[in-house]
This record gives sequence, C-alpha cells and structure tokens, in this order.
Amino acid sequence: MPLLDPVPSLPTFLRALRRDLTAGERAGYRHGPEAARALDVFAKRPRTRRNHVWEADHVQAPLRVDADGDLVAPYVTWFIDCATKAITGLAVTPATPTRASILAALRSAVLRTDPYGPVGGLPEHVRFDRGRDVLSRTVTTALTALDADITVLPPYSPHLKGSIENLNHCVTRMLFAALPGYTPKKPRRRPDRRPQTAPPLSFTAFTEELLAWAQWWNTEHRPAELHGATPLEAWQADPTPLNDVPAHDVWTFTLEDDSRTRTITSHGVRFKNRDYIAGWMTGQAGLKVTVRFMPHHTHEIELCTPHGRHLGTAYLVDQATEEQLHALRRTRARRARRLRADAKAAEQLRHTRFAPATEPGLPRRLDAMTTTEASQELAQHRESDLTTLALPDLIPPAVPPADWATPEALKARTHPAEGGADTQSCL
Repeated sequence: MPLLDPVPSLPTFLRALRRDLTAGERAGYRHGPEAARALDVFAKRPRTRRNHVWEADHVQAPLRVDADGDLVAPYVTWFIDCATKAITGLAVTPATPTRASILAALRSAVLRTDPYGPVGGLPEHVRFDRGRDVLSRTVTTALTALDADITVLPPYSPHLKGSIENLNHCVTRMLFAALPGYTPKKPRRRPDRRPQTAPPLSFTAFTEELLAWAQWWNTEHRPAELHGATPLEAWQADPTPLNDVPAHDVWTFTLEDDSRTRTITSHGVRFKNRDYIAGWMTGQAGLKVTVRFMPHHTHEIELCTPHGRHLGTAYLVDQATEEQLHALRRTRARRARRLRADAKAAEQLRHTRFAPATEPGLPRRLDAMTTTEASQELAQHRESDLTTLALPDLIPPAVPPADWATPEALKARTHPAEGGADTQSCL
C-alpha cells in the first residue's frame, strides 16, 4: 500500500484557500457569480458628448400597486444619456413590458417638446441587452428609421451598460424603498414583523411619483461624475448640435407596420379579423390604405396612404363594454384556477406507489380501489375523451372494389354502397 501524506488540519486548509484564491473567487464559490462580479475591476469609458450613446433597460419596482383592482409589480422602461446622465424618456407598464413599452419610451426620449423636453433628440448609438422585445423587428426598424446604431450586448454583462444599471440601483434606493409596500429582493436577516398599515399606491400615484423623481434627477441631483453640475446643466452646457425630429414623424416611426395594403369598404377596414371605422372615412370607400398600430393596442389603429401620408385614426367596431370585459376576466381566472386544480389532481392520480420489499420478488403496486370507483373514473374519462365523442365508426366505409386486396377483418366493418358494390364512398 502506498503511503499517503497526512491530511492537513482545517485551519491549515483555510489558510491555503485565503492564500491561493482571490477575494472574488471566494465570493463566487460562496454566493455565486454576481458576488464575484462585485469584486471585479472594470475600465471606465471616457466621457463623450450628449446624444452620442444612450442606454436602455427595464427595471421592476419591488412593490405592488393597484392597477384596476389588481395588485401588480410595475415595470419602468427608460433611456439615459451616458455623457450627461440625463433621463431622456421613460414609460411605465403595469405588467410585463413589451415592445410597445420600448416604443413609448423611445418616443418620449426623442421628442424635446413639452412635457418631455428639453432633454432629447436623436441618439447616435443605443445600447441594449438581449431581451426578446428589444430584438423584435418593430424596435429595430424604428431605431433604424431614426438613424441610430444598435449595440446588442452579450448576455450576463451588466457592467457593459453601467449608466442604466446605476440608474436602476439609484431609483430603488432613493424612491422605491420609500414607497408603501416596498419589498426588498434580499430579505433582511431580521425581518420586520410590523404589519403593513399603509394601503398600496394606485398606478396613477406611482406614475406621478416616478415622473417627479425623474424631474428631480435631471434638475437637482448632482452626480459625482459631473463635478457639481446637474444632468440638465451638463446637457445645456454641451455645445454639440442636436438633431430634432417633428412629432408627427416620430409618431410614424414608432408604430408597427404590417406591410399590407388594404381597401376601405362600406364596413370600414378589416384588420386581424376585426372591423375598424371612423367618421372621416365617409365618402372614402375604395381608398387604398396601410395600417400602422401600436403593438397590443387593439382598440385603435392608424391609417396611412401607401406613400406614408397619415389619414386618421380608426376605432374598433362593436367594442365590448367594461362590464363585459370584467366578466370575461373573471371567467378566465376561474377557468385557469379550475385547469390548474384538474392538472394537480391528475398528476396525483398518475403517481404510482409501490410496496417496499425486504425479499426478492415482483414489485407490488399500491393502487387498490373498489369496482365502483374504477367504473366511475373510467366513465368520467369516456365522457371527456374527444376521440370517443367523435364516433368515427358511426357510418362504416363502403365495400372496396373487388380487385382490392382487403383483409377479412376490414371487410366485416364495411357496408354495401348504394347503387352497386363498385360505387366508392367519399368516406
């Protein structure tokens, strides 16, 4: 037997770890890659000029707000100018953000008129992460139309868009933590046992608080990188020329186009199996139009000529009332709960248990039940089985021609066709 070296003591092993591993490696082994990244050293990009580079991102507020009777965690989609640290535009979404959220935030960022200005204009470069909504054709087409270069960052690299990540961190510490219902992502070691007495904010109140904080950030906050100036003062002191776009053109660029030409009929315009009409369509039947729309905003669409001239807004015909929509949402919620309960019950029924064995032998299932219980469950399954309800053998097929090689088992399941045995049935 070979002689092994003696096992070192635990203090010796720990001293070796502290000697041979860096602080980042130890933090990564203990808490994961995010803790290791916090101890890394990153180079700092040189400060350029206003509107040279923008960064965009979504951030979820760690609190619940009242949105039409439902408690939801809102998302904020915003753009920041990397040179001046100014928030150029934002949009708030009660639920998960989509490409419509990015287009709305982009529109508010580009326009410099009230209530968005004076910060804004056309950016030269925009940095995004690899979100599906960001990589959608609608967003890339809008930014390309605005003559902006898109930089898609590699995954798991928040340090490559440090300006927007710092903004997300600041709004959480400065604003969200002071609002009712705030719930930190990392719970405290000693959780607060006091009950929440303040009611949740409404979505309107939350949006007002966020817009006021963004105004404070641009006009009163003084980041250390700006050497005592506010983002608005740094923006106004920058002599770089601005490229403005008329509001009508920005509105056109930030809508999705389905690339089809339609005709106005006596029933309006047919779009996604729905009819849309408007008062200005009177006398316009037969006119060729194209449809532009905001994603997921199906209550209205915008109609333009094939050459791009805006004609007007069309609205959904026979739109459901609020009472009908509330009843539909309640029905869908009940159906979703019932399906989840059925799936959970089916999974429990599917689970098979076996008896433990102490001697060699065949496995023995523990699924004993009475004959009545088995018959009832089989009958219930047959009532919900669509293949059984389809009755495929209700009308048996006709007798095949005599020259066909038909098995005897299939000949017994046929019936003579009307008008002779050689007449083939369409079945």
